[in-house]
Amino acid sequence: MRVLSEARIPELPNPYFGKVRDCYDLPPTPDHPEGRRILISSDRISAFDRILAAIPFKGQVLTQTARFWFDQTADICANHVLSYPDSNVVIGKRLTILPVEIVVRGYLAGTTGTSVLTLYKQGAREMYGHRLPDGLRDNEALPQAIITPTSKAFDGGHDEPLTAAEIVAQGLLTSAQWEEVSAKALALFARGQKMAAERGLILVDTKYEFGTDAAGNILIADEIHTPDSSRYWLADGYGDALRDGTRPPSFDKDVIRAWVAARCDPYKDAIPEIPAEMIEQTSKVYVQAYEAITGQTFVPDLSGATPLDRVRANLAPYFGM
Repeated sequence: MRVLSEARIPELPNPYFGKVRDCYDLPPTPDHPEGRRILISSDRISAFDRILAAIPFKGQVLTQTARFWFDQTADICANHVLSYPDSNVVIGKRLTILPVEIVVRGYLAGTTGTSVLTLYKQGAREMYGHRLPDGLRDNEALPQAIITPTSKAFDGGHDEPLTAAEIVAQGLLTSAQWEEVSAKALALFARGQKMAAERGLILVDTKYEFGTDAAGNILIADEIHTPDSSRYWLADGYGDALRDGTRPPSFDKDVIRAWVAARCDPYKDAIPEIPAEMIEQTSKVYVQAYEAITGQTFVPDLSGATPLDRVRANLAPYFGM
């Protein structure tokens, strides 16, 4: 099993280890006075605020799916990408991340407490500065795509729903920044929906992360339209599901999450050992998602004795910086 469970590389400076990514900040240089960030996508899968397993090729799938979309949307919004030295690695500009989470939704869907479906079923019609009509069914298309921003809880707190007016009034973004971010987010989502539809997919909703460079330019960072940052449904079967009131068919990546939740309290108990066949099944789902979303055949990177050996070799030019 070729998995990149972690990428702890002591020769690289200023480490930051997230739930899924292992990152390093390179110091400023004359060519890059803001510095650069190395983002390594591991194969870890996270849920319930903990790591559950490592899924073969997950990191490569996410990195290459985001690469596809960054390339396809660069005319709409500049992005943080400088280079791809490895199939799991991005070298990006260091940005100041904006303190607002931008989620664009095209359908009445979701399961979290801040999702439009949850709020709608509780009787809310005014949400995030939008008014939704009565009579919408679960998973029905909204009259138009909307942005449902939340505060970004950097301190581990809970995200809170916001309106455009609140974002500006609280000084989270200037009025000009909000206008630019919202226009770019809706344009990115429209491009994503159009291209997804051409491949028999429905882009339901997605999360964007924007940041500013030293000159104040707004760029998109992190990932874009990946299976982890976005909800996709399969167009074939959506009509029947909407009619029957069932969940539309999708890339079912949550099989491990559901399996764990059925066997323990995942926030308190030890996680039981996850069967190898379930890990393999999840890996196949990620690969299938990549191929369906991009229209390209997934080619696993099997170079190097191990994935970590390969990543280390490809990042060697940055050692000691």
